[in-house]
Amino acid sequence: MKIKKYSGEIVEFDKEKLIKSLMNAGSERGIAEQILFEITPQLHEGITSKKIARLAFQKLKSRSKAIAARYNLKSGLIALGPAGFYFEKFIARLFELQGFQTRSNVFVDGNCVSHELDIVVKKDNHLAMVECKFHSGQEIKSDVKVPMYILSRFNDVNQNQYRFFETDEQLSKCWIVTNNKFTSEAIKFAECSGIHLLSWDYPQEKNLKNLTQEFRLYPITCLTTLTIAEKELLLLQDILTVYDLTHHPKKFKKLRISQSRMKNILTECQQLLHKNIE
Repeated sequence: MKIKKYSGEIVEFDKEKLIKSLMNAGSERGIAEQILFEITPQLHEGITSKKIARLAFQKLKSRSKAIAARYNLKSGLIALGPAGFYFEKFIARLFELQGFQTRSNVFVDGNCVSHELDIVVKKDNHLAMVECKFHSGQEIKSDVKVPMYILSRFNDVNQNQYRFFETDEQLSKCWIVTNNKFTSEAIKFAECSGIHLLSWDYPQEKNLKNLTQEFRLYPITCLTTLTIAEKELLLLQDILTVYDLTHHPKKFKKLRISQSRMKNILTECQQLLHKNIE
């Protein structure tokens, strides 16, 4: 059976790939295989991968909301848009959890023009500018023009001294972070130019997906027990992650929800933050 990917490419449906994606979210293989069995009657020639993921998500949600939330992580990151402001805050938080000092939305004068840097991070001798490339569609990849452009900006500022933190220092590194993927040419150019990349699946081990799960830095937008409107209201209150939500229960008051719903939401949060999701 042929299916249509987010990119528009037509490929053969890979049952094992779907099973592994469910298992990566925390599902047992037997449950993943049962979900595949249950949605199979709804699959047809030319169905989109997005539709298949939605069907699997609904089945997973009925079994474990926390595992479904993990399965929904990539969509949750996209929901931090549309402008990407919350995504930048999310990435700054991710660097902080790795021991970096961070500053966001910093304006500096380069040799030629002025620049706004999304994030500046420092750890030991690693002082870097971090540029975030947010995409609101899963099919969009950052191509080679992105690192080429960012490199030109980095070269305009990396010879100057700036006081981002305690002392005047020069930027020594450059990062580009995206919620989606980079093209192979973008990766090749970045590696050749000494630019650090971070995307959903790159690098192979310490990529955005794995780091988010390692530090359990789940955005509230991946939760299954909140409505879109409730998530937006919480984001406006600077409740960005599931951890934030569990540590600021008073923020629930503005949502005007029942005690039973509040309990369900907190249960999902606590299960999601636990290493071993049941």
